[in-house]
Amino acid sequence: MRVIVVGAGVVGTMHAWHAVERGHEVVHIERETEARGASLRNFGQIWVSGRAGGEELETALRARELWESIGERVPGLGFRAIGSLTPVRNDLELAVAEAAVARPDAAARGYQLVTAGEARRINPALRGKFEGALWCERDAAVEPRPAQLALKQALLASGRYTYLGGREVRDVIGEGSVRDDHGEVHTGDAVVLCTGASLSGLVRELAPDLPVRRVRLQMMQTDPLGEPLTTSVADADSFRYYPAYASEALDALSAGQAQTPTAAAHKMQLLMVQRLDGGLTIGDTHEYEHPFAFDTLEDPYEHLIEVVESFLGRPLPRIRRRWAGVYAQCTDTSRVVHRQQVRDGVWLVTGPGGRGMTCSPAIAETTANELGW
Repeated sequence: MRVIVVGAGVVGTMHAWHAVERGHEVVHIERETEARGASLRNFGQIWVSGRAGGEELETALRARELWESIGERVPGLGFRAIGSLTPVRNDLELAVAEAAVARPDAAARGYQLVTAGEARRINPALRGKFEGALWCERDAAVEPRPAQLALKQALLASGRYTYLGGREVRDVIGEGSVRDDHGEVHTGDAVVLCTGASLSGLVRELAPDLPVRRVRLQMMQTDPLGEPLTTSVADADSFRYYPAYASEALDALSAGQAQTPTAAAHKMQLLMVQRLDGGLTIGDTHEYEHPFAFDTLEDPYEHLIEVVESFLGRPLPRIRRRWAGVYAQCTDTSRVVHRQQVRDGVWLVTGPGGRGMTCSPAIAETTANELGW
């Protein structure tokens, strides 16, 4: 079988990976020279802890297994089984963590409520003030910026993979065939469009009523911390954002403890992970209303710096870079991904939202299974 994959972000690359793994030939087409979208502009977190129970958690756990096995074969991914800690500061936040630990699927997530002292033994960089923490053993991390490049090199070594960068697919011209903006026609047995947040042009023509929206975020990265941050770190605002924490305790938190005005205005949470070079990736905001701003705002960064420094008990290193990104999210956020046959032999896979980096290996595996690869 010959598979045409359009889009070289993490979702597209994982579709190419599964096709090659199953013995098929892949032609991989990317409009940029290399992917530059949300797949590179994220935390690189394999984030099991906050996923909704049921299909979403099952997808994340399967993806976690796949990331680890692929990481053993592709060291350039930088896979680390580091887990995560969410420090809590008061009884309202603690009650949400206790409710999470009481979930029937808590063991599958590796949830454990730990004291502040235990949290500092797990992650000695957390020297600030907090009362305890939610530990999630199943969370992990990869390096988002080099991940697609590392996977591409492994795919090229198979001899069954062709990468065509700097080409935009403009037309679907028949079953399993597309034409790019160089006028070249690529023909296969199946076409999978993994176009990320690019939802106009060809995607709109093929799926005009697509139940997917675009979401913008702001993030930043520091110079090296100078010591290991041994886990990912979140704050209690993440309880408000992730569906796993829905509970009466969360309702009480929402009623009794308002977010700061900045965090509320920008729909913020703290997520933080250390890169292999020692720097910290820190975020993030969420903007849902179009048209998106074209600039980045300082207030959210100042809020994040304050929260991080309160957990670390020390000043942050210099901010090295700031950026904005846009990802595609199903409008029904309970859906893991939107997968649709848009023409004979042509499928569109998009809308994983903030789950894209976490769930992409399992999303692609499901596509491969459903298409009978």
